[in-house]
Amino acid sequence: MASRRNFLTLSLAGPAAAALPFPAVRTARAQAAAVMRLSHQYPPSHHIAGVLNAFAQDVKARSNGAVDVQVFPAEQLAKVAENFPGVARGAFEAAVATNFTWGNTIPEMSAPTIPYFFSDLEKNRRFPQSEARRFLDQLTARRAVRSVGWLFTTNRAIFTSSRKPLLATEDFRGVKIRGINSLIDNALTAVGAAPAATPAPEVVGALQSGVLDAGLTDVSAAVSRRFYEVQKFGTVSPFFSVSTQVYVNPRWWDGLRPEARQAIEAALAKAETDAVEATVRTANAAVGELREKGMTVHEQSPEEVARWRDAMQKPVMDAFLRLAPEGGPRVLELLRAV
Repeated sequence: MASRRNFLTLSLAGPAAAALPFPAVRTARAQAAAVMRLSHQYPPSHHIAGVLNAFAQDVKARSNGAVDVQVFPAEQLAKVAENFPGVARGAFEAAVATNFTWGNTIPEMSAPTIPYFFSDLEKNRRFPQSEARRFLDQLTARRAVRSVGWLFTTNRAIFTSSRKPLLATEDFRGVKIRGINSLIDNALTAVGAAPAATPAPEVVGALQSGVLDAGLTDVSAAVSRRFYEVQKFGTVSPFFSVSTQVYVNPRWWDGLRPEARQAIEAALAKAETDAVEATVRTANAAVGELREKGMTVHEQSPEEVARWRDAMQKPVMDAFLRLAPEGGPRVLELLRAV
């Protein structure tokens, strides 16, 4: 796709270049900032959007302006489903994916999202330095993109509804609910719900139109995406853990100057730490904000968590091991060891 940036690049190679001695043209090109266009789906008010914006500024400072990270939020550059092929082809340099959106492409990615399996905060804090992370990075590399960062996004889900609160597993019977992916949705069908996979930016519209009866998202996103405008009730649960993976085009990455890569890597390491604190802070505030907006919010007791886990975890675990018979057991072992 032609762009103003491409046009300017071609212009430099034309009459403007002819007006300069060749060494001057080569110097100008060498000094041009490396551009990293990063596509993501989060609205600007989402806490991970804030972490990504801070990452961009950090890279600029660390590289003395030699790397220009251009962040495109809220699907401004590409739709969620277009991010992976766009980065793999080199249409743009980077994007993010919530781990579960890899679906059947990399089924092992859904392991942290198995209900009530990896929701411990300290494990998620340690994950970016773990063997489990390196294992998932290696699987990503087989798909023509390179994983470079993991931003902890949530370990607190909220099940939203309008007609009645979803407090017991029996309350899910016949409810059309936002699905996560075909694997995780086994938890919802196990309790009688009818999940429909819906990209995060489309969930509120589906709830408003009646296509969905109930929503499922992280508690912070329920605020930033204004679920309270279309749903009356919410049940907060440590249902899953979700991280946002940052990945890049390998050819672009390998073509960077070493000092540019180092600046990006250092800024990503800081972003991984910052994401944990931002996630905890916004999740703690989100419950109160939802209540202030008029939503009736119930936070599960340990006994309720145990009942939901007993009903929902095993169907997903069994399906996961069928879907990933080789890598599945290994990633579960590595996650347990984090």
